[in-house]
Amino acid sequence: MDYEFLTKGTCARKINFTLDEEGKVHNVSFLGGCNGNLKAIGKLVEGMEATKVIELLEGNLCGMKNTSCADQLAKALKERL
Repeated sequence: MDYEFLTKGTCARKINFTLDEEGKVHNVSFLGGCNGNLKAIGKLVEGMEATKVIELLEGNLCGMKNTSCADQLAKALKERL
């Protein structure tokens, strides 16, 4: 199933991703933000179980912000599980 998540508190404005029937993450893409770093996140989590992605990325902060694009991806996945 394809999902869209509007981020809060980050440079990226939106995250698109797919969750398959086994709960694995695919096709992660960010709109806005640090293009190279966010492409890398998508590549690194491709095919990974959503619960593992959440465990790895949840709580990751960006500078003085209370969230990050990675943390927002974890929030998006939690919302869809």
